[in-house]
Amino acid sequence: MEGKKVHLSVVNKIRVLLAEDHEIVREGTSEFVRRELDMEVVGEASDGEEAVKLATELKPDVVIMDIAMPKLNGVEATKQIKERQPSIAVLILTAYDYDQYIFGLLEAGAAGYLLKGVRARELVDAVRAVYAGESVLHPVIARRVIERLKSPHPGETQAFELLSAREMEVLKLAATGISNKEIAEQLFLSPRTVQVHLGNIFNKLGVASRTEAILYGLRRGLLTLEDLP
Repeated sequence: MEGKKVHLSVVNKIRVLLAEDHEIVREGTSEFVRRELDMEVVGEASDGEEAVKLATELKPDVVIMDIAMPKLNGVEATKQIKERQPSIAVLILTAYDYDQYIFGLLEAGAAGYLLKGVRARELVDAVRAVYAGESVLHPVIARRVIERLKSPHPGETQAFELLSAREMEVLKLAATGISNKEIAEQLFLSPRTVQVHLGNIFNKLGVASRTEAILYGLRRGLLTLEDLP
C-alpha cells in the first residue's frame, strides 16, 4: 500500500517553473514548492526572456511569475508564454498591485495573482488551484477587479448562445470561487464531468483559465457582479 502511494505521488507531480530575478526570493519559493510531495521544480528563470524560453522548452504545468524582471517584464512574458503554450497556468507572485499590472496580466492570461507576503501554504494551495483550472486572486486584487467591472459592457447577443444551460451553471458556480469538487457536489456531478464542462467553456469562450472565463463573462453579460462572492 505504501509503495502504491509513493508511485502515485511521483506520477501526478505538478511541474513548476519559477520566474523571479531576486535569487533569495527564488530560492525560498523553490524550497516551499519542493517540500510538497505532489510538486517538483523543473526550472528557474532570473529574467523574463529566460522564463519564456524555459516555459517553451520544459512545458511546465504552472509558472510562478514575478512582474518586475530584467529583459522582459512579467506581463509580456506571460503573454508570450500563453501564446506559445496556452495550457500552462501562470500564477503571478509579486509585490505590485497597480491596476496596469493587474489588468494587463489578467488580459495576458494569468490564472492567478498573489501578493508577496502570502504564507507558504497559501502559495502551494494556489499552485494546486490554478493547475486544476481554478482562479486564484488575492483579496486586494479581487476587489480591484470588481471595482473595475462594476459597469460591465454586455457584448453581442450571441454570447448568451455560446454556452449550454449546464455550462452556464458551472460558470456561475466557478465565479463564486468554489473548487471543482464543490461544484460537482452542488450539481450532483462527478469532478471529472465538471472538468469536462470547464474545458468546453474555455474552448467556446476562447480562454484558458477560470479567471479569463469570468472576466469574459462579466464583460459580455454572461455574468453579473451578483454572481461573484
